[in-house]
Amino acid sequence: MIDGLLLHSVSYSGSWGQPVLSLDSFVDHAADLGFDGVMLMAKRPHLSILDYGSKELARLRQRIEKRGIHAVCIAGYTNFTADLGHPDIPNREYQIQHVTDLARAARELGAATVRVFTGYLEPAVPFQQQWDMVVRSLREAADRAAAFDIVIGVQNHHDVAVDPESLHDLIREVDHDHCRAMFDAWAPALQGLDIASAAQKLGALTVHTTVANYVVRPQFRYLPSAVNYEKVPARAQAVPMEEGFIDYGAFLKTMTESGFRGTVAYEMCSPLLGGATLENLDRHAASFLNYMRTRCAASRLSAATSKARQETAPVPVHCDPL
Repeated sequence: MIDGLLLHSVSYSGSWGQPVLSLDSFVDHAADLGFDGVMLMAKRPHLSILDYGSKELARLRQRIEKRGIHAVCIAGYTNFTADLGHPDIPNREYQIQHVTDLARAARELGAATVRVFTGYLEPAVPFQQQWDMVVRSLREAADRAAAFDIVIGVQNHHDVAVDPESLHDLIREVDHDHCRAMFDAWAPALQGLDIASAAQKLGALTVHTTVANYVVRPQFRYLPSAVNYEKVPARAQAVPMEEGFIDYGAFLKTMTESGFRGTVAYEMCSPLLGGATLENLDRHAASFLNYMRTRCAASRLSAATSKARQETAPVPVHCDPL
């Protein structure tokens, strides 16, 4: 079952030249667009731990609840293999402490999950050493998140365990109730892998997935000496949901049939077809909601969810993909 459609605040963070909304304005904007929840970027200009203490988090939670938003996921930014060339610097400890701080913030916001990354591969260090480092880091981070009753979710984004088979191996090796997958379709799709078999394998281990759709544009470089063109790696162009090559209807159907129970977030985290205006961002966001809701059959909300949302709140999507 899909327990809500979320909008990722990175979409309105200015990170790719798009308009910047403050976190308060973003929460209002997501609610006005009709989203059930929000995924909050845990860095400036949004939910930076440096800027959000208990008082600020309490105020933000009041705003979220006032707008009838029922699902919150915090998007952490980690790299457990960073700066291995300087082992005297306790980078791994910094990273684990950051995840701990995010778990504390998640509890204060009423969130259930914190997204994390693994690590970018360092060519000078053996792969197995980096893998083991990521496993130990995730296990300790999960231990500390458990103290706040928060689940950390590993997104298949960085180099370590970026393919579905390796992500499955990683989650199984960490072997912790508070460490699960946040498996996304777009990465294996761009890698040319079979996302249906990946969804079947990872569905039951996944607590959240983040969605974006793309078309692939070929690229060429002109070589004057040959009076010809050299092919270079293709470019992925973010497009509205219904225009991309990734079949999210089939992906989510397989995920739910395999045991997925969680939230789905939409992100605009790269340059969009149509430009970086607020109007274009909103068109893409509306396209996502329409895509999802026309491919989902509404089912009866649980009593707990209905009570939490109250009579005047918009009804969240809680559905089985068709």
